[in-house]
Amino acid sequence: MLRISGITVPDNKRLEIGLTTIYGVGRPLAQSTLLALGIDPGTKPKDLTPTQESALREAIEKRPVEGELKREISANIRRLRDIKAHRGVRHTRHLPVRGQRTKTNSRTVRGNVRKTMTSGRRKLEKT
Repeated sequence: MLRISGITVPDNKRLEIGLTTIYGVGRPLAQSTLLALGIDPGTKPKDLTPTQESALREAIEKRPVEGELKREISANIRRLRDIKAHRGVRHTRHLPVRGQRTKTNSRTVRGNVRKTMTSGRRKLEKT
């Protein structure tokens, strides 16, 4: 059972996929780290030797991952809000930050609210 930064890496997955369960470690970082350490990306975590485990743990924990990375990201957003930058205002209003259009897209951010007119004719009420 391989644990890195408080996260248990799944034993039944390939190492390059299993490392992505750690927040802040994606496929490219996992592949480059394994290549630098000389570990085959296709091996399972249960097949690693103790020296390989410790080397992998040290290499991953050198970078900001998990809680440290989340704190860093939230501090960056808080700084943008404090200086009232455009990106900070967009974060505050829960709108897209990177210049995307909001007339038709950004449903996940704004909620599934459609503010357009209805299509077709209105039904006549019978009296």
